[in-house]
Amino acid sequence: MKIQERTGAGNNRSAVSAPAGVGERLPTAPRERKPALAALAVLLILVGALGATVLVLRAGDRVEVVKVTKRIAPGESVTKDNSTSVMVAADSDVHYVKYSKLGALSKLKAKTTLYPGTVVVGEMFDDKGGLPSGKASVGLSLKEGQYPSTLQQGDTVALYRVAANGSSSSNDDDKGTGGSSSGRTLLVPDARVGAVNNKSDSTISTGNLSITVLVDNDDVAAVTGAASLGEVAVAVVPGTGN
Repeated sequence: MKIQERTGAGNNRSAVSAPAGVGERLPTAPRERKPALAALAVLLILVGALGATVLVLRAGDRVEVVKVTKRIAPGESVTKDNSTSVMVAADSDVHYVKYSKLGALSKLKAKTTLYPGTVVVGEMFDDKGGLPSGKASVGLSLKEGQYPSTLQQGDTVALYRVAANGSSSSNDDDKGTGGSSSGRTLLVPDARVGAVNNKSDSTISTGNLSITVLVDNDDVAAVTGAASLGEVAVAVVPGTGN
C-alpha cells in the first residue's frame, strides 16, 4: 500500500502544468511608417546633386581677359607687346577687361605700377594715368642710329645729347646731369621707356621711332630742349632691359 501511494503522489506532481504564458513572445505594435522623413531625405539628396551641378556649370563659364606680361609703369598703356590673354571664371562683381577690348584699353593709361602676372580690371586705368611724384613723361622722336634696335617698352635707358651731324653738341654749356665725352652729354642716366611706336609713313619706311620716357621733373627742360633739335640719343642701361 505504501508503494502505491508514493507512486501515485509522484504522478500527481508530474501532472502539474507550468504557469500559463511562460516562454511565449508578447505581441508588438505594428511599425509606424514616416513618409515625410523619407521624402525629406530624397529632397536633400536632390538639392545636393543640383548644387554640385551648378558649381560645375559655373566653373565652365569662363571668359578670356587681359593679363600683364611685363612691368607697366604709371602713365603707360597696355599693348600686345606687354600683355596676353588668360581664361578666368566669369564673375559679375569683378570688372575684368576682356581681351577683345585690348584695342580700347591701349588708349588708356595705368594709374599705378602693374607687375607681370596681373590680371587687369577696369579700375586700374583712366585717360590720364598717374605719374610717380616728381616724375614727368616726355616724348622723343628718334632717328635711325639714335636708338638700339632692341629698344622696347619698360627698358631703363640713358639719354645723351648729341649733335645731329654727329659732332659735339650744339650747346656744350648745357651739361645736363653729366659731363661731355666724345661729343656726347649725359642728360639722364636712368629714364624709363613708356610707349614705343615704330609706325612710320604707310608708303615710306624712314626708320624713325617715337617713344615716351619717364624722367625727373628737374631733367625735363634739358631733355625737351635737346629733343626739339633732334639731338637726343638713347642707350639701354645694361641689365635692365626686359
